[in-house]
Amino acid sequence: MARIRRMFCAKKLITPEQSIANGALLTENSSILAVGGISGFRREQEIEVFDFPNAYITPGFIDTHIHGAGGFDCSRAAESVNPFSAMCAILGSRGVTGFFPTVVADERKKMLANLELLAGEMQRPQQGAEAIGINIEGPFLNPEKCGAQPAMFLSEIDLGFARELISAGKGLVKLMTFAPELKNADKLIELLCENQVMPSMGHSCADEFSTLKAVDAGARYCTHLFNGMSSLHQRDIGLIGIALTDRRVTVELIIDGIHVHPRIVDLVCRCKRVDRLIGISDGTMASGMPDGVYSIGPADIVVRDGFSQTGGGVLAGSSSMLDTGWHSLMSCGHLTENDAAQSVTANPARVFNFNDRGVLLPCRRADLAIFEMETNRVLMTVRGGEIIYRDQA
Repeated sequence: MARIRRMFCAKKLITPEQSIANGALLTENSSILAVGGISGFRREQEIEVFDFPNAYITPGFIDTHIHGAGGFDCSRAAESVNPFSAMCAILGSRGVTGFFPTVVADERKKMLANLELLAGEMQRPQQGAEAIGINIEGPFLNPEKCGAQPAMFLSEIDLGFARELISAGKGLVKLMTFAPELKNADKLIELLCENQVMPSMGHSCADEFSTLKAVDAGARYCTHLFNGMSSLHQRDIGLIGIALTDRRVTVELIIDGIHVHPRIVDLVCRCKRVDRLIGISDGTMASGMPDGVYSIGPADIVVRDGFSQTGGGVLAGSSSMLDTGWHSLMSCGHLTENDAAQSVTANPARVFNFNDRGVLLPCRRADLAIFEMETNRVLMTVRGGEIIYRDQA
């Protein structure tokens, strides 16, 4: 294999453990060789140099909860407007290098067939962002908190069906949402952990007892905190209260500026340690597409002025992506730039054991996102040392 060396120079590197002014990053093939101040690097003839004097570099973003993009619906892979490659391409153009295609509850046979098809697509090489795991959101959810998912496709916990879902994902399932108050939740948690699938609490009316029972059993993750769960109450602690205060629990937060009020973003950032916060898009097939009628699996959604909802007015995913959302963790949550970047890079990589990426350090994967300083526009995305997107403006 030919050795390909590249140097990326920028006004700032966000590693995200620290910021390096006037920094440079040297890669060889798919790995990072060196990171530091630009004065410590030499421009040698065999190195391809990219200068970004008015830009900053972060690790490539990792979106662990996204239902689609570019006209592709992860829950209806065979029926989508555009192919899976369109989703990979548009995410790559927005600084995302890794993502979890996320599926919702559907008729049993359709869910299994869709997961098999999706897993097959993921095992083929793609030119844009890389699908690195599958996220299953349902069907073991509380119908009272079904959100945009049709209640008719939700069910009590069925361990046999859970095994089938995991099997259909061909070893790629990394995350499954369930309501911890449902019967046999503890047995489902055990099954998921045995299969290296993260049990995540969500779409739930769980009280303090059932939530803590699930956490003690191994459920250490919460799906899109505040959305799809009982409200926080001063005498009825419930899932939100436990997720905010129990240091064992990592929480997702939808950072599209619509699902969660700015002061709630601030509340979450005050309560949770930075390493227990993961920013997600909850994007749909409408992400990167014009307003119109789309779907999340069996549910039709309408997107108007970037606002996504069902015909009944229920919020239904998002049409935004991480590159436009992570700044809200600074403006609303008052996080530092490094901490906000951590929530969409290092944290998801660590929580889901992708220990080769998520930070700009030697010997890690060369997954980079390069943004213009003033506009935060993506100028280049690099995945495993390969340039998968370059702005042509």
